[in-house]
Amino acid sequence: MRDTSKHQGLRNQLANVLKAKGIIDENVLNAVRKIPRHLFIDSSFESHAYQDKAFPIAAEQTISMPYTVAFQSQTLEVKNTDKVLEIGTGSGYQTAVLLELKAEVYSIERQRELFKKTSLFLPKLGYNPKRFIFGDGYKGLPEQAPFDKIIVTAGAPYVPNPLLAQLKIGGKLLIPVGNKKQIMTLFVRKSAKEFEKHELGDFAFVPMLEEKN
Repeated sequence: MRDTSKHQGLRNQLANVLKAKGIIDENVLNAVRKIPRHLFIDSSFESHAYQDKAFPIAAEQTISMPYTVAFQSQTLEVKNTDKVLEIGTGSGYQTAVLLELKAEVYSIERQRELFKKTSLFLPKLGYNPKRFIFGDGYKGLPEQAPFDKIIVTAGAPYVPNPLLAQLKIGGKLLIPVGNKKQIMTLFVRKSAKEFEKHELGDFAFVPMLEEKN
């Protein structure tokens, strides 16, 4: 669990790369500068940890490209004390970014292996979501709804209605929709029955799986 000044320098460079790609939210860039991403991936990839690349993690999942994490975080405009539901804890890197943005985070993971690993690992780095949940992201977390923001970190073939239903009025759901390639899609809840939809370009994610594993 070593984090050196060299790692810090690489993080600063990564933040500059993301800035050049259009990430302008200083709070998001500061989170990138602070979080030791090399600790979230297999040590064999450590020398590449601060490149803007995705890497495999356990259970045939991936840690998203830093740009994707930063883009989703910036788009959601996460504010201090926002109640955020994260679908797909994965490595926990996106979770850590949300916590650096001072959100109250509820994170669901459906792969038992990843759930166990990440729920033990994140607190060791000082990152403590309100709750880690082993469960089916398609169902959301109705007992804690409504949420200010919901972020989905896997490609969904369709938009799950329970997630839309669990948004506050004014709340935002950000979800990559599609099978092989996804369109990053933002829903803003305008009223009990009305949602505003924005399509924000193509991304590539691992699929969002139903049921628990």
